[in-house]
Amino acid sequence: MADAEVERSRAAGDPAGEVEGLYGLARVALRGGDLERATGLAQRALAVAQDAGERRLEERPRHVLAAVARLSGDHARARDLYEASIELNRVLGQDEHVHSEYHNLALVELHLGNMERARQLIVESRERVFRYGYRDFLPYLGLAGAALASTDGDMTLTARLLGFTDQAFASLGQVADPDDARELDTIRTHASAVLGRDAFESERATGAAWTLMRAFGRTWSGDTGRRQDEE
Repeated sequence: MADAEVERSRAAGDPAGEVEGLYGLARVALRGGDLERATGLAQRALAVAQDAGERRLEERPRHVLAAVARLSGDHARARDLYEASIELNRVLGQDEHVHSEYHNLALVELHLGNMERARQLIVESRERVFRYGYRDFLPYLGLAGAALASTDGDMTLTARLLGFTDQAFASLGQVADPDDARELDTIRTHASAVLGRDAFESERATGAAWTLMRAFGRTWSGDTGRRQDEE
């Protein structure tokens, strides 16, 4: 479908459609683990967007390039790309994309050893999710919390937050993006090795049963995502 959209849009002189098609192909390559192909497709999409002079078309290709840098382990470059993506999304007024990129930036900062910056970004991310009712981001709160707990050396909390994260993704019918899936696998492997498989699975099961209140001391209040204690 993405290939067909690229061909159609080229023939029609439709840069938005061509960028969308190339972005779709880049996402397929990214999920397939072909980082080189994902990079090439994203760069082609970015070139089309820039030739068209439409900054909004640059956003998704730039997001893919940042994800590739993160998956490649080039966290310094990933940080620069995520920060640039955040600024672009602010200009475009795309608040949820700004939020998503801050989540990615927080995990990159953890890898770079910038603990306090990462902790600050994770706390701010949590506040936005509940303030604005970003329900689809709940699994990512669990992931960020597990990453932070693992870095802090609290493997029991890490395992429980992994359980919460797994259940949150399942409840939404979602799976993690490739870069976040890599984070989850790494954290899971480390926590299981430290705790032992049986203890890890027991703690993970405990976390899978956690409510929002138990995990984060919060609960939803209607569709706005406001805390009950703000009513």
